[in-house]
Amino acid sequence: MSQVVESVTHSHEAPEILLYPRIRKSPFFYASRRHGVRKYSVYNHHYHPRLYTDPVDEYWALVQGVTLWDVGVERQIEISGPDAFEFTQRLVPRDMRKCKVGQCKYVFVTAPDGGIINDPVLLRIEENRFWLSLADSDVLLWCQGVALNSGLDVTIQEVDVAPVQVQGPKAKQVMVDLFGERVLEIPYYYCMDAEIDGMSVVISRTGYSGEIGYEIYLREASRYGEQLWQRVFEAGRPHGIQVIGPCHIRRIEGAILAFGCDIWYDTNPFEVGMGYDWMVDMRGNDDFIGRAALERIKREGVSRKLVGVEIDGPSVGHFTDGTMIDVFPVYDATGQRIGKVTSATHSPRLEKNIGYAMVPVEHAEIGTELRIEANTGVQDAVVVPKPFHDPRKETPKG
Repeated sequence: MSQVVESVTHSHEAPEILLYPRIRKSPFFYASRRHGVRKYSVYNHHYHPRLYTDPVDEYWALVQGVTLWDVGVERQIEISGPDAFEFTQRLVPRDMRKCKVGQCKYVFVTAPDGGIINDPVLLRIEENRFWLSLADSDVLLWCQGVALNSGLDVTIQEVDVAPVQVQGPKAKQVMVDLFGERVLEIPYYYCMDAEIDGMSVVISRTGYSGEIGYEIYLREASRYGEQLWQRVFEAGRPHGIQVIGPCHIRRIEGAILAFGCDIWYDTNPFEVGMGYDWMVDMRGNDDFIGRAALERIKREGVSRKLVGVEIDGPSVGHFTDGTMIDVFPVYDATGQRIGKVTSATHSPRLEKNIGYAMVPVEHAEIGTELRIEANTGVQDAVVVPKPFHDPRKETPKG
């Protein structure tokens, strides 16, 4: 017993993450770490920079200026070949007939039981060439398994393509300096091919920020990663560009979900508020993996929902500062545990604690009072609409 007590007493509050060869590095790893990474996480088996200064400083840099993110961990799974369209149509509930060449779609990759295996951004590069820009799960293996006995002529591979994100209200100015005025012609959730200093890229009007933003997908990324990073950073320097990690304060404000906490294999689109007809498209007789289960769930309804919550009391921290080590238990008025807060942060702009909670449907109505065991103690909370800021999501379309 004394040994256990001693080890707990001497535990480190913020243990380091080990840097060593076993975990993969993005093509921008060495370039991005020169800006002073303070915290890494592991995402798609890669080191992922999460924090450079502090979450609040990075938040204001994003919402007031322009920021550069290393998101090379968004591995690109390419689906190509004569049957690539048919395969992709089976893979996701969105109807790919409504996705033009040069268009992007936020999609779910669903399991037979309707669970969410991944929520990538899909880019239709050519008629029969698609990229899945992945969240954090092994979709390469899933797609290869689905293809194995499908009878379809399709090639599934991870390609040497990696993105950086340029996000914030001044992002357009930086992108014009890099690529010229034609970059302003890219509609929201569309993409185009471009070249810069002999490097071939795909530019998309997408991002994980809820702000105006772009992603630059670099081909031959393992060769040109350092060169592209420096080129983008130097173009952004006159505009005050700051290197940051993905801003979870802003994504929580904007009701942007995080795979691994807000959604997982055991959650389905209807539980997380994404069961829209265009997102889960029961299109005629056109089958997709999970369709039967999702039809049943839509018909019968769900027993739990992911809701927005405002949490009273002192700050619960900022999600990536090491204070939210685990989910926060949620209790009803009788003190019975009924759910969990999956993501939470204190919003500097709203000056309140906000987050998402997975709760039974009978506790999901707006105005429902809850009790949450946060990292600061038990605090009152109430169910509120989400997104918490920019509810019509007009900002990133501007």
